[in-house]
Amino acid sequence: MPTEPMSRARAGDGEAFRELTEPYRRELQVHCYRMLGSFHDAEDALQDTLLSAWRGFAGFEGRASLRTWLYRIATNRCLNARRAAARRNPARWEIPNVEPPEPTRLGEVVWLEPYPDELLADPDTAPPGPEVRVEQAEAISLAFVTALQTLPPRQLAVLVLRDVLGFRADEVATMLDTTVDAVKSALKRARSGLRERQQTGTAAAPTAPTERAIVARFVAAWESADLAALVGLLTDDVFMSMPPLPLEYQGRDVVGRFCGLLFGAGRRFELVPTRANGQPAFGAYLCGPDGTRHGTGLFVLGLAGDRIAALTRFDAGTLAPFGLPRSLPPR
Repeated sequence: MPTEPMSRARAGDGEAFRELTEPYRRELQVHCYRMLGSFHDAEDALQDTLLSAWRGFAGFEGRASLRTWLYRIATNRCLNARRAAARRNPARWEIPNVEPPEPTRLGEVVWLEPYPDELLADPDTAPPGPEVRVEQAEAISLAFVTALQTLPPRQLAVLVLRDVLGFRADEVATMLDTTVDAVKSALKRARSGLRERQQTGTAAAPTAPTERAIVARFVAAWESADLAALVGLLTDDVFMSMPPLPLEYQGRDVVGRFCGLLFGAGRRFELVPTRANGQPAFGAYLCGPDGTRHGTGLFVLGLAGDRIAALTRFDAGTLAPFGLPRSLPPR
């Protein structure tokens, strides 16, 4: 690391500090997102991390790398946020003239938000350490991030630092002010808890051409309210969730019944493609009688083989980070 920017930053040069920390900004934000499950909370945690690092930079002695030091600050800021924050309250169903079916279960992680692919860190700029166990594509998927949120905070932190980022056990122990034995114990419990919580499937991820074909068929079915075509795309055990609504549905029949209620109420949508969490996603716009299309939320698809295994619908507040407007003008 160049000593000249380091010296200037220690002397209070803000531009030198930004030069040193900018290469880590995106990966730190993704780390905060995995810890907190919310894009907006991750943004806040990142800003808090950088502010704390700036204030304490004169005391950075270089015993660990700058990246490791920043991850220590970010992890502890996220743990503090998990302890202090009042998590987002479940929303109420507010679609007029539509009564949802009885849910399969009520979701716990109602604060979950999607993460724009365009903001993901370039893996070539920060290669993971040798301890990595979780594939990088899986490590940002909605299923994985959701499962992380159900772990106790310190177990979550240990699992992400060890299995996703590849930090050594002794490095993690230093970051969390604990012992190596405590890290190993927490990691064992976290892995066990994650296996219990994560939804598993045997189908391989689709190839790019297969994904494009599934996406095109989904858009055509949803925009034309073709329920039969939509249901034909779903796996038998398809899972549907709608944060911040706690309603969750599992199984082709009940998910099809839910979508049929929306279509039957005369609601027609236009979908604008984007990507979230490494998965195909769409801004959903409700077509009004005057031709204006009002943003109602964001859909993220989880694909398995040549079928849709998961469908997650987020509210309209998630559109802005994807550069999607709240409404589209009439055609």
